[in-house]
Amino acid sequence: MANLQEYKCPCCGGAIAFNSAIQKMKCPYCDTEFEMETLAEYDTQLKTDSADDMTWQTKEDNDWQEEETEGLSSFVCNSCGGEIIGDENTAATSCPFCGNPVVMMGRLSGLLKPDYVIPFKLDKNAAKAALKNHYKGKKLLPKVFHTENHIDEIRGIYVPFWLFETDADANIRYKATRVRMWSDSRYNYTETSFFSVLRSGTIGFEQVPVDGSTKMPDDLMESIEPFDFSQAVDFQTAYLAGYLADKYDVTAEQSVKRANDRIKQSTADAFASTVIGYSSVIPESTSIRLHNGKAKYALYPVWLLNTEWDGKKYTFAMNGQTGKMVGDLPLDKGAYKRWLFGLTGIIGAAAFVVSFLLWLI
Repeated sequence: MANLQEYKCPCCGGAIAFNSAIQKMKCPYCDTEFEMETLAEYDTQLKTDSADDMTWQTKEDNDWQEEETEGLSSFVCNSCGGEIIGDENTAATSCPFCGNPVVMMGRLSGLLKPDYVIPFKLDKNAAKAALKNHYKGKKLLPKVFHTENHIDEIRGIYVPFWLFETDADANIRYKATRVRMWSDSRYNYTETSFFSVLRSGTIGFEQVPVDGSTKMPDDLMESIEPFDFSQAVDFQTAYLAGYLADKYDVTAEQSVKRANDRIKQSTADAFASTVIGYSSVIPESTSIRLHNGKAKYALYPVWLLNTEWDGKKYTFAMNGQTGKMVGDLPLDKGAYKRWLFGLTGIIGAAAFVVSFLLWLI
């Protein structure tokens, strides 16, 4: 069974969390700051702590049915005793009663332990500002999206990613053409020359990311790339304190196809960029062979907002490291109709003026 881990301030006993602005753990009560290296040993000691076992053997008539609790886990907050409910993939969250950040250690142990984590660089205020900027100038956006209470729902979450590394040997053949045109006093001429162009070589790939969570749309996660892996650090659970986190529910093996698709497309784009000086270039055959392939497990920082409007779900995401914000926006049909009628009126008035001026002429 997974146990909960909280990081307590040695000075005042308050719950401490990772502060993205200073890249340290900080106590919000006494403002004491802690280096991540200092907490590494503290983290090891916390893992040896054991909770009391004071189980009551009782039997009630209204027990939960197995299908009702499938996929859910219940934990007790070490600070206030409140109950925390999470699904089988929840790795970090906060107590809904006292707000203290907690990490569910059993979800990150053994084969599930991440290799790397990219810490949050941007805080919630930066995410809220980016979301407001994303809304800016969108006059047909429903008013509910501009309300402050809506923006406050944005949450920081560490999203699981598989990172693929490999070398790709490729042989690609293209059919290319060059077109020459000229004229004389009698005819226009077009000469088309055909060429078979070959490209062969090796290209290396590092940290090709594939979203490892079914909860996150792959296209949305790819849209907020790239992440700067040079700022990744060896995983410590302390980085998760104060944020939400999920463990992967898509395995590395299940992610291979998407990684291969991205590698194949990137290889094709890189090789095609070398075929220049032709009027047209069409790939005829492609052979890509991978070797020295391996996958690592990492957690990437994402600010996320899920909301519904008019029966449709909308998701906005911001790269918690670079600030890149993406997300589709809904259309206020009422505002659109008013805008369309106004535009039609303007066009009609302009047409009337033009017609009147032509009549005067």
